[in-house]
Amino acid sequence: MKFKASQRLSLVVNVNRTSCNHLHQRRPYFSSFLRKLQITPARASFNGGRSGSNSEGNSFLVPGATVATIVMLGVLHARRLYSDRKLEEAREKGIEIEFQPDFKAAFLRLLPLRAISRFWGFLTDVDLPVWLRPHAYRAWARAFHSNLEEAARPLGEYASLREFFVRSLKEGSRPIDYDPCCLISPVDGTILRVGELKEAGAMIEQVKGFSYSVSSLLGARSLLPFITEVDEQQKRGGQEKTPRDENKKSWWRVALASPKVRQPSQACPLKGLFYCVIYLKPGDYHRIHSPVDWNVLVRRHFSGHLFPMNERATRTIRNLYVENERVVLEGRWKEGFMAMAAIGATNVGSIELFIEPELRTNRPGKKLLHSEPPEERVYEPEGNGVMLKKGNEVAAFNMGSTVVLVFQAPVSNSNTSSEFNFCIEQGDRIRVGEAIGRWRHD
Repeated sequence: MKFKASQRLSLVVNVNRTSCNHLHQRRPYFSSFLRKLQITPARASFNGGRSGSNSEGNSFLVPGATVATIVMLGVLHARRLYSDRKLEEAREKGIEIEFQPDFKAAFLRLLPLRAISRFWGFLTDVDLPVWLRPHAYRAWARAFHSNLEEAARPLGEYASLREFFVRSLKEGSRPIDYDPCCLISPVDGTILRVGELKEAGAMIEQVKGFSYSVSSLLGARSLLPFITEVDEQQKRGGQEKTPRDENKKSWWRVALASPKVRQPSQACPLKGLFYCVIYLKPGDYHRIHSPVDWNVLVRRHFSGHLFPMNERATRTIRNLYVENERVVLEGRWKEGFMAMAAIGATNVGSIELFIEPELRTNRPGKKLLHSEPPEERVYEPEGNGVMLKKGNEVAAFNMGSTVVLVFQAPVSNSNTSSEFNFCIEQGDRIRVGEAIGRWRHD
């Protein structure tokens, strides 16, 4: 028995020695692999920060915070894909998703989403090695179903992910419908909501069971047309505050009630006021085009949160479109009022405005106070502003997000039988240049 025990002990010792020799031989390979991971000068040593020859091969060159952020974004993305798949299955079965806030929505308010979005913007702005670019962009295209054949330039010429996100397309990839009696989609995306603003307060349904007012989306000083004071008094048969006074208070109403459901204004929108909400996925074409020929008179920048804008967020976060950072353009076209709101989201804090390149969004240190009015600029010459032609490039998102159109269009009356009708429905996919609505020319 003693002989067997000693024999067994010597066998274990020999195995351990062999393993140690094998690891010692493999150590240069591990060291060279770690050296390839170097992306910043900052180093964290496994030896507790001691200097010496032994620490050179053990330097861990990727900051822990970066790895944790990348892992977190990957997990969130995987979860979003799973959630979107479940929602698509429910939509195919005809199930309408209702508003239902949960604790996860409250948890999002505790996260530094603006800082995370700025960090993501920093990462996407880093130049990639030329040999890596095609592989990285093809991997992104496979994950988000992007069509790389439409890219205007070879993949190797896009220096960073950001350049790739906001890439232009080959000429003819998005033919524009120039019919003067139609309004085209400004973006590639999915139709979330369409309709006419009829009820008091001009409310847009965020999701079944919850709505937000157009005045709170566009701002208290919006050019949004409401029924005049005389018409309002004749309709209701009494003295009331003017729609202008009510509209001035809409911004403060949002500030006091947010994130609770607010009391909408009692002013009614003018007949013939329509809206269309389009959601851009990360794999969609990210540039925003002009839906019609129009004059942009004013720009408003609302500094806000950067919550996600996917379907899960719309049914769990109150006032999502009003809470998030956004850029609003307002003006006039041949049929009256026109407004376009580009709404930011997590990792989409940067909204580039081609007609105003100096505009900067998601700036650090900006206070998120809803009582604070938006930053506003009136384009010169006053009264004419910036003229945009149908199909002109207006702005770009660094990733997918949402665009809301609010516009006047022809309606039938005693003077004309022409009436605007949408060509699309909720859930439809649409591309830049395709008509979202038409009317008959008298």
